[in-house]
Amino acid sequence: MRPPRDTEIERAFPSAEEREASAHAETKKRSAAPTQQRAPDDETRARWEPQAASAQAGTGSMRDAARSEPESAEASEAKEKPRPRHDETQPGGGDSTKHLAPCRPPAAARIACLLVPALPLAAELRADPELRGRALAIASAPGPRGEVIACSPEALRAGVRVGSGVVHARAACAQLAVRVLSPARERAAREALLDAALACAPRAELAPPATGFHAAEAAVFVDARGVTSLHRSEAGFAAALAAYADKLGLAAHVAIASTRGTALIAARLLAATPAHGASECRARVIAAGEDAEFLAPLSLDLLGPEDALSDALSRFGLRRVGDLLRIPERALVNRLGPSLLPLLALARGEDSAAPPRAPDAALFEEGSDLEAPVAQLEPLLFVLRGLLARLADRLASRGLAFGEIGLALALDGGGRDERTLGLAAPTRDVRVLLRIAALALEATPPRAAVDAISVTTRGAELRGDQLDFFAPAGPAPAALSRTLAELAALCGEGRVGAPALANAHRPDAFALAPFVLPASAARSEAAPRRRGDRARAESRARPIAENAASGAPHCSDLASAPQPRADLAAPRAPAVRALRPPLAAAVRSARGAPQWVQSALANGEVLRCAGPWRTTGQWWSEERYAFDHYDVATADGAVFRLRRDLLHERWEIDGVFD
Repeated sequence: MRPPRDTEIERAFPSAEEREASAHAETKKRSAAPTQQRAPDDETRARWEPQAASAQAGTGSMRDAARSEPESAEASEAKEKPRPRHDETQPGGGDSTKHLAPCRPPAAARIACLLVPALPLAAELRADPELRGRALAIASAPGPRGEVIACSPEALRAGVRVGSGVVHARAACAQLAVRVLSPARERAAREALLDAALACAPRAELAPPATGFHAAEAAVFVDARGVTSLHRSEAGFAAALAAYADKLGLAAHVAIASTRGTALIAARLLAATPAHGASECRARVIAAGEDAEFLAPLSLDLLGPEDALSDALSRFGLRRVGDLLRIPERALVNRLGPSLLPLLALARGEDSAAPPRAPDAALFEEGSDLEAPVAQLEPLLFVLRGLLARLADRLASRGLAFGEIGLALALDGGGRDERTLGLAAPTRDVRVLLRIAALALEATPPRAAVDAISVTTRGAELRGDQLDFFAPAGPAPAALSRTLAELAALCGEGRVGAPALANAHRPDAFALAPFVLPASAARSEAAPRRRGDRARAESRARPIAENAASGAPHCSDLASAPQPRADLAAPRAPAVRALRPPLAAAVRSARGAPQWVQSALANGEVLRCAGPWRTTGQWWSEERYAFDHYDVATADGAVFRLRRDLLHERWEIDGVFD
């Protein structure tokens, strides 16, 4: 005998025998009832009978006209010829559906979930790898009133429990290391998990923050459609995701399924499985269409029902996901309400959410909250080195480099110091970046001790170069970018580049443009003769052969012939080498002309002097100028161009004659 059931539950959820008997009785009742049709009333009959009669008469007249009209030859031939079927070929040998493009079914949805179960702990281990293997606890607040929100496996084995106070945790484990929760590090670790996913797939997005028991976890959903063409299998794709997360300092678990909910539940089960050494498997793949079969033996609590709904399901004796699917949906919804529908869809392996989308260009950020205010430069640079190194790893996983760097310092007392560090070229060299930051902080130190620090940048692509088969390779773009960044760190921002003409009339005006290797010009100069050069070479060699036949001197004979004397050659105009910035000089003058010059370049009496040549301009602005230039030769043999600044009443050496 079956055990007695509650009357209310039996009325809401009938057994299979009762449902079958009810359906049989309903079918028998419908078949026994006579078919009854309602007769139209007089008004309806009067309205429709004339129209039906006219329509029937018109149809008859058209039918009679068609019968009396003779058929044409084409019509009779078309009538006798059978219509080809869709699977038959046309008379020309081609398929009747050849012009139609093949209809490819849409790819089945496949979602990968990259999960970090304890994000505060993972963020701290990522920032301080020396804590790995030690008993570590993350506290919610400093001091003894803090509560443990995450702890390492070593601390769990020592007796530390999540939710206990810091005092009880230290009493359970004397070697326990306690760190205060850092929201900046946790936020950076969450973004790093997304970077690890985007290193393997173009479409990924962060999961919404969880609540309750799973509030400390972080998850990323990745579009796993078509990954077998690159990773050979979905298991290989899952292993690649876990490997990239390890490179960024995050121990993550990966699960692949057809829906987000199933993949998240499978990843949580992997995280709850105890570790068995370093070679444990942290990935699981659920085949397409097997989500419901995977979820059936699991507890309903893993689906995350609300508390009231969970209590109602427990009162009805529903413990497993499979128990929920064995009951008709209509009866469940009528009894428990529409809030059960998302739970039923998840249990059946159905998902109405759109696939993850490609993220927009993001701002990469790494930050850290300091345990105590830092007032000196050396400890601040030590923290900054770790931030730059972690940010460089994230950029490398995305194939990017540092662009312009933003440095934000939270000062003790509530102030904030923000500055921008420019780079001559994109680079990932942490040593160069740290030198640039150190020079900036030494030039303008923070006005107070630093409580927190963050570094931001927008990823920039590293410069590439197209190599030539015949020309030698120039400097590597990455090495050139690193060298330019080092020069900028030594000389200062805005002092490294290539000279360019300035749009100004000032004689000493010039501009500085970003240095770009002229690869195309170098290739054109170093490239050997190709097609067409051989003909030009033969055309040059033909007159030489003709001269040799006629007894004319060869080019080698011309080279050995006596050359004209150099002192009799036409004189060359001397070139002026400009000095930027001009060199200051002390000048003694008479009647406005220089008589004696003293400077680091020349010292002595002026023997010869030409000038002055006056140059003025920009009188309408604050950058106006007025110079008198002299070409001077002193007694010590120096020949240079001297100028007098009429506005500031000073003498300067503007250039040197070669």
